[in-house]
This record gives sequence, structure tokens and C-alpha cells, in this order.
Amino acid sequence: MMAQESIPQNRSGRWGVLLLAHGAPDKLEDVPEFLLNVRGGRALPEPMVKEIMRRYSLIGGESPLLRLTTLQAEALAKLIARPVYVGMRNWKPFIPEAVGRLCGDGVDRMLAVCLAPQNSRTSIGLYRKYLLDAIAQVQPGLALDFVESWHDHPGLIEAFRERVAATLGRAREETGGPVPVIFTAHSVPERTIAEGDAYEQQVRETAALVARALGLAEYRVAFQSQGITAEKWIGPTVESQIDELARAHVKDVLLAPVGFVSDHVEILYDIDVLFRAYGKARGVAVWRSESLNASPRFAAALASLVTARIEPELPGACQNFVDTGTGGA
Repeated sequence: MMAQESIPQNRSGRWGVLLLAHGAPDKLEDVPEFLLNVRGGRALPEPMVKEIMRRYSLIGGESPLLRLTTLQAEALAKLIARPVYVGMRNWKPFIPEAVGRLCGDGVDRMLAVCLAPQNSRTSIGLYRKYLLDAIAQVQPGLALDFVESWHDHPGLIEAFRERVAATLGRAREETGGPVPVIFTAHSVPERTIAEGDAYEQQVRETAALVARALGLAEYRVAFQSQGITAEKWIGPTVESQIDELARAHVKDVLLAPVGFVSDHVEILYDIDVLFRAYGKARGVAVWRSESLNASPRFAAALASLVTARIEPELPGACQNFVDTGTGGA
């Protein structure tokens, strides 16, 4: 059990929900500044910057992440009848701006939900740090409840199941046979896992739960979008799994990204462009399940998660309770 945040027992304050996401550039010329934010001010070599700009150009020159996250926030706000805000770690609207808006609207109790269901200190830990820094700057007395992870939330699993089932059904109908499923999530450095991070285990738990809901007897888990660094990142890679399937004369495969809840460059380029081209070169057609994006089931999952935290006295509200605290941060 992870230690609880220190939160006043009086729950009568005005609640607001803050959805936290990675952030992404609004237009192609924003990419260099965005990359500086991602790397804490450390510049990438110019060829790498140009390569990343090329990738964004291939998906339309921008990321849909903010638009989709805003839609998710609006859907959640309607379901819970409470204000919902969006704060991005690496791009506008930055987390301090979102905290300022929240406090300016008279909110004095915040529930923060990271739109990354699995917990890694390389992601959730940074969101927590940025958020606590922003609160210290903007409103030191603001009460905070922080959802640490929700990778096994039943509503999330059902939302993923629905998306995967729809694409898997089409793939099977068109191919006339079985289509292997590879669940994917963003990779992290191997040292992160070696030091006790729960991320890989949680990714595999999410995949297992979605596979069970789909009735899959067999499936694979792979990690994508490894960082451009000298250190090793966890695998297996998606490419290695496509290679294995190609050697087994498999002609179709479905990639189901369960580490992401919205379209962004890791989906629209890494999967739709890079992995599809990689598979095609090896005689394997790559299918992809639709991202959760504006899924009503996903909005309902968020509403269930939030309601269990801010209205635990409601019948059934505690059944999906998710611990908070400093574990993994």
C-alpha cells in the first residue's frame, strides 16, 4: 500500500479535476522549442531535430494531442458536473498555467489524473514534480489528491477492449483467418525497471486484462518509441516481434497500443508510418486498433475513477479506488 497524500479531512471544498498529459507541438516550427522542454533545456543534435520535424511533417505538421485531450476533459466535465482542466508537461497549456486557471476559478481542492495509466517515475514521477512545483508557485494552500496509477481500472480495460475488438473483427473478416495481437506501450530505460519501477509490470497487467476481456488465448507485449540515447531501453521491440511473426509466415498482425489514450506522434508516426512500412517490407500487414481519443467508454472510465476519489460516500464509488502517494515517483 502506497502512502496517502496529506489531504484535509474536510471534503466540502470546491473540487476541480486536472488532466495531465505530455504535451505536443501545435505546429511544425514549434518542434525545436518543444524538444528543449522535453529534455530539460538540453539541445539535441541538429540532425535529430530535423528528423523529428520530418516525422511531424508526415502526420500533418502538428499533433492532435491537445485537441483530443480537451475533448476528453469536456466529456468528463459533463459526466461529473465539475470543472475539468488540462495541463501539459512540455507544451501549452503548461501545468502552472492550468493550476492558475483552476485557482482563479475558486477551486480549492484538486484531483490530478495523469493520462498515462501505467506508473513510471520517468513519466508519472515527473508529472507529480511539475505539479507540486506549480502549486508551490501559484497556490501553496491548494489541497491535492493525485491518482498514482489506474492501469487495471475496469472501465479503462473495457474501453481498450471495445477498440481492439472492433479492429480485430475487421481484420479477421478481411483476412479470413486468425490475426495475432501485439499490445504496445512506450519503452523506458532498462535501469528504471532494474531500480524497482513498476511500469513494465503494470503494462503487462493491462495487456493481460484486455486480452482476457477479448478472450485471447495468445498475445504478445512489445515496447515502442525507444529514446535516442546510448543506454538500453526495455523490450522486446515491436520490430523484433514483427520479425518473429514474419519468420513464422504470418501475414497480418494487429498492434494495440494500451500505454496511450490519445493519438500523437508515437501512434500516428511510429505505428502508422514506421511499423507499417517495416511490416510491409517483410510481407506482414500491420493493423492498429483505434486510440481511445473521444471514446464514450473512456470518458465513463475517467468519470468512475474521479467520482470514486471525490465522492467516496456514494454507493459503489469505492469499488474502483486507486491509491495515491509517493510510490514510483
